[in-house]
Amino acid sequence: MIKNRHTHYHRNGDWVSVCGVTFIALRGESLLYLFSFDFLSEVWVLIKGLTIISVDDTYLNLILIEGIAREIGVEVQSFDNPLEALAFIQNNRVDLMFVDYMMPEMNGLELIQEALLLQEELLPIMVTAINDDQELKLEALNCGVVDFLIKPVDIAQLEAKIKNFSKIIHLKLQLTNFNSRLQEEIDKKTAELVMREYEVLNILSRLAEYRDPETGSHIARVAHYSKLLAREYGLCEKEQDILFFASPLHDIGKIGIQDDILLKPGRLDEDEYEIMKTHSIIGYEILKESKNPYLQAGAIIAMQHHEKYDGSGYFHGLKGEEIHIYGRITAIADVFDALTSERAYKKPWSFEEAYAFVLNESGKHFDPKLVELFQKNIDKIRKIYFKFGD
Repeated sequence: MIKNRHTHYHRNGDWVSVCGVTFIALRGESLLYLFSFDFLSEVWVLIKGLTIISVDDTYLNLILIEGIAREIGVEVQSFDNPLEALAFIQNNRVDLMFVDYMMPEMNGLELIQEALLLQEELLPIMVTAINDDQELKLEALNCGVVDFLIKPVDIAQLEAKIKNFSKIIHLKLQLTNFNSRLQEEIDKKTAELVMREYEVLNILSRLAEYRDPETGSHIARVAHYSKLLAREYGLCEKEQDILFFASPLHDIGKIGIQDDILLKPGRLDEDEYEIMKTHSIIGYEILKESKNPYLQAGAIIAMQHHEKYDGSGYFHGLKGEEIHIYGRITAIADVFDALTSERAYKKPWSFEEAYAFVLNESGKHFDPKLVELFQKNIDKIRKIYFKFGD
């Protein structure tokens, strides 16, 4: 950069040749400044696409910053009113902001604080005539100022700040774009993994269906009944989701029960019933070693879905809240749907008969709170019943 105090020799914006090098002439205050084409080209690459604003109640300062920025390839929006600048920031992305300290209506620090509330990524540079006020500088830095430009404005410093902060802004934008692309890839891979999990859970759930073909719609209804009760009970969305996909695994242990018992067209005798009860243990043993939260929940449900609230169930005779909430919810969903479904050994009960049974078993077979929620949401239960009918 060349300073020429003989300002009358060149007009603002003229191209000037000095010793074979081409410069552009810009006038500021009482000085004439010459910028080389190479410098302008380098900075133009950096600042292309950036938005810079200048806020100052002194018109000459606005014109100076705006003129220099325009010649290096960027338009600066100038504001002599800080409130108008705030309105602009509210509706437009701003990368770099030059702010005068002493202004009417709102000083520079107040403007910066308000601006950063609107755009926390914005980089504010304070323009001030006070160079040795360390207390003011500290206050400004605490407000979010990233640098200072001292009046009278030194054009060399202004050049350097625009160039350096343009680099910083571009690096931040590159990092933001990289992080955005990385997050998109993570989300994509996560979605793929979740879909694979759901696919595996669905396949596992259908194992019991292939051994006991009358239970196909049963596992779908149990899943929806369970999620409904989980939501009404107050479980978080994640647990509702877990219960939806894990509750259909309640009878997976039936794959270990011999066909002459599992498919017997009539009531089981005492010995056969004891063998049938082992499906709870078999299901638990199949799933218990998994680190997957859905399969972990499935193991609990497989083991506990035949426990009863009063302690008279199996396999361990658990009572009340000793039974995991997953087991208590699946128990009511499983029994209600089993009653309304046809089996080799029985005709289906009507919806109302099964509903009356659930109410009657409150505090005995079922958790009273869950029975109350079941009763409160009986219309939703009925919709599930008909939507996923056999």
